[in-house]
Amino acid sequence: MKSNQYSGFHKLTAAQRAAEVIEFAGLSQEDAALLTRPEALKMEIADHMIENVIGTFQLPIGVAMNFLINGKEYVIPMVVEEASVVAAASNAAKMARAAGGFTTSYSGDVMIAQIQCINTANPHFARQTILAHKGELLDLANAKDPVLVKITGGARDIEVRVVDSGIGPMVVTHLLVDTGDAMGANAVNTMAEAVAPAIEKLTGGTVKLRILSNLADHRLARATATFTKEAIGGEDVADGVVAAYAFAAADPYRAATSNKGIMNGVDPVVVATGNDWRAIEAGVHAYCARSGRYTSLTRWEKDADGNLTGCIEMPAPVGLVGGATKIHPAAKACVKLLGVQHASELAQIIAAVGLAQNFAALRALATDGIQKGHMKLHARNLATVAGASAEQLDAVVAQMVVNKKISVEYAKEVLAGM
Repeated sequence: MKSNQYSGFHKLTAAQRAAEVIEFAGLSQEDAALLTRPEALKMEIADHMIENVIGTFQLPIGVAMNFLINGKEYVIPMVVEEASVVAAASNAAKMARAAGGFTTSYSGDVMIAQIQCINTANPHFARQTILAHKGELLDLANAKDPVLVKITGGARDIEVRVVDSGIGPMVVTHLLVDTGDAMGANAVNTMAEAVAPAIEKLTGGTVKLRILSNLADHRLARATATFTKEAIGGEDVADGVVAAYAFAAADPYRAATSNKGIMNGVDPVVVATGNDWRAIEAGVHAYCARSGRYTSLTRWEKDADGNLTGCIEMPAPVGLVGGATKIHPAAKACVKLLGVQHASELAQIIAAVGLAQNFAALRALATDGIQKGHMKLHARNLATVAGASAEQLDAVVAQMVVNKKISVEYAKEVLAGM
């Protein structure tokens, strides 16, 4: 497989699909085995990853096809349990190719460490005092991680805010740290601990929390795409997607579901590469509410020619250094499959997948409704539960869909009559 454009990929057996992907990514047999064998995560490794281990838990690894991002083709690993997610992302990426695929950018690898100071008599004066001593505070932070400083520059700047709270005003200092290809939680937390005593001395207050923020708004990944009206089924479809987006932009009840659909694409890539999907979720949803009202993570519009244009901007604090990315065998193999060398590239891929996933969901809502595709794939699951063999599966599913009876009981009836 020399290109990720592949007609009928879903019709291959799992072994055939794996062989094609292995060829595309140029994986070794050892890496390939880590993706395809059930016991990839051995107990001795699992036992050192978390506490009180008694076994391992695995989810399917699927691959999203057709993605063209900044002119480069990717086969994207996704670890997810929900039917239709991988298929929807692949189909959306195929439609985006007609206008050149996805274009992405990245704001940089800067993480925030927060130092909370309470009991300051004059908080606004304290704020300016901290800023006046920025240089020495940065020196204290960087002395804790000279290796990071050598690679990325380490702590680069300081912001200070006065935050009103139920216990009075707090002086909150933000250390802005370039963590490079690491997610950077340990590095920024260590730096925050290092500067805390100096902040107490400068302000006369009491430092409490010293911890990173998952609202990583200095580490943003962005993606845009144009979907031609011809590729998506006409200008009426574009209008429908824009109307669906407008609903999410205006109403937090709809926005929550729309954004969940985006994370259907984001989280599986984050999990596949061994990154912290909980941190990504927290940061994204906080970012959606930064105006004081929760809203859509994406924006959809029509251009002058009636084509659909979409964009996404999201915090993407992912890493390729440290954590499960460097420990979990399958995560390491997924990173190799992607062919990414830097965290910035991975973050941009994740943003593109999120945008694709959102388009797929909004287009389905604007045309046949979300249930049609979902129920067909759900029927496969139910037919499997009912006992359909690989040879029987397609025929059973087809009859379930035609008769609009999507249940295990009906699948058993169909099987009994075969």
